Amino acid sequence: MRAQFVFSEIGIGLRRNLTMTVAVVVTVAISLALFGSGLLIRKQVETMKDFWYDKVEVSVYLCGRASQEPSCAGAPVTQEQRDQLLADLEATPQVEQVFYESQEEAFVHFREQFQDSPDLVQNVTAEALPESFRVKLRDPTQFEIVAGAFQGRPGVEEVQDQKALLEGFFNVLNKMQLLALIIAGVQVVAALLLISNTIRVAAFSRRRETGIMRLVGASNLYIQLPFLLEGVLAGLVGAGFAAGALVALKKFLIDDQLKPTFAFTAFVGWDDVLAILPWLFLTGALLAGLSSFVTLRRHLRV
Repeated sequence: MRAQFVFSEIGIGLRRNLTMTVAVVVTVAISLALFGSGLLIRKQVETMKDFWYDKVEVSVYLCGRASQEPSCAGAPVTQEQRDQLLADLEATPQVEQVFYESQEEAFVHFREQFQDSPDLVQNVTAEALPESFRVKLRDPTQFEIVAGAFQGRPGVEEVQDQKALLEGFFNVLNKMQLLALIIAGVQVVAALLLISNTIRVAAFSRRRETGIMRLVGASNLYIQLPFLLEGVLAGLVGAGFAAGALVALKKFLIDDQLKPTFAFTAFVGWDDVLAILPWLFLTGALLAGLSSFVTLRRHLRV
């Protein structure tokens, strides 16, 4: 009987404040969708870092005829310098593998990379591209050690870390994550205020009923429970819509659009999305419940 009464009171409260309840659900849904998107972006950054950092290499470009670096002394790398560099690279503890790329091989890769720009390919010859050693490190974060050991050595024009080229892209993703979380935070504040106002209006509209319940000996918890559950229910419904938005984002944007277009990289999987969904429901319930509880403690006086 008591449970039936509590649920009937929840139904009455939702009907009396339908417009405000809908506003709460929408605001919570938007804030949690942005919060979930921020978590998904962070996971995407981690996934892409794991994928690319395992593949990035250090490029040791050797001197060519047109090299102007002091280490080149105006002359291309000699066979003796090339052999010594290869032996030293293979003996470096931080190096896992070393691959030599000649000018002809570099030109083939250049044509493959810029096959959609025929004018650019026509103006470049194999002699214009440097030969190099492609070095795979055991730990990509140890680039500075390798660069310090080989930069400026005779026959070396430049030591380049491919990881540095990816940092700009990852920084953009991190800024997108921060922006999503900031907007989500603003929306959460708006949701808390809406939930608080909704509970205040509900408590005021039923002040006569709560007064009678207090007179017949009802406890504070029993009186406040319907209002508290109204807020939690609105938070859970909003979290449900946010979860649906996150699932749609994964299905229609990542799987249907980004994956076929950018097949050369890795994207978050369904397990990552499913790991975020419980946090949306937990956050929605906790925020709504906490806001409702504080509001009831301050404004429910009978």
